[in-house]
Amino acid sequence: MSTPSIARLGHIGIHVLDLEKQKAFYRDILGLTVSDEDPELGMVFMSSRPDDEHHELLLCRGRNVDSQARVVQQVSFRCNTLDDVVGFYRRFKEHGVKLDMIISHGNAIGVYGFDPEGNRFEVYWNTGLKAKQPYGQLIDLEEPIPDLLKELAESVAKYGKTGFVDPARRPSRNSPVPPTEK
Repeated sequence: MSTPSIARLGHIGIHVLDLEKQKAFYRDILGLTVSDEDPELGMVFMSSRPDDEHHELLLCRGRNVDSQARVVQQVSFRCNTLDDVVGFYRRFKEHGVKLDMIISHGNAIGVYGFDPEGNRFEVYWNTGLKAKQPYGQLIDLEEPIPDLLKELAESVAKYGKTGFVDPARRPSRNSPVPPTEK
């Protein structure tokens, strides 16, 4: 008998304090589609590709800790292009979304931020490069994309086999979340 394997992560569910506010954020800012909802049970099912996957995110009423509690390390949303990531970065700034960091992991470029209840999320694009993790280098998405990609390729060529963490952003062992950008 062969060992069973997981094909991919199907969805994640999180409990929320304010279901309508969270639904609006993930629908209006991140662009997810509401594929189903049950107001009586306090459940909203959301998807980035509802024709293929009924839901990738489930929001459930009933969070029983305040917004300062860390209950989700991050929810990550993959984008098809770097232009998509840059577009979200601009949208987040336009809507006053609290950002955590804009970073290259060598194999991906991501923008991390917080939803209205403090849950950390990421939108990212896979670069196609190989880099040992953890690998973290702060980047500036205001920089011209060709220059950014050239710098990234040079950095991965230099640090990709050993991993790289920008010392100014290295999380301590006591803090699984890097410090917020100033």
